[in-house]
Amino acid sequence: MFEFHQVGKLLIFAGIFIVILGVLFLLGDKIPFLGRLPGDIYIKKKNFTFYFPIVTSLLLSLIISLIIYLFRK
Repeated sequence: MFEFHQVGKLLIFAGIFIVILGVLFLLGDKIPFLGRLPGDIYIKKKNFTFYFPIVTSLLLSLIISLIIYLFRK
């Protein structure tokens, strides 16, 4: 019975994470700084555009890691 308790917790947290991710995808264009932070690499040439959101990725990773750390306590 203890194993089902752990699986239930995992499914609840996974569901919450998926809902939050869905909301971020829906509202992603409305967040003004997301994807346009200083340090994001953006190169635009005549027929070529390269975009690598390195600082945005690091910031999102830090926020997600903090949320996971707080839920595990």
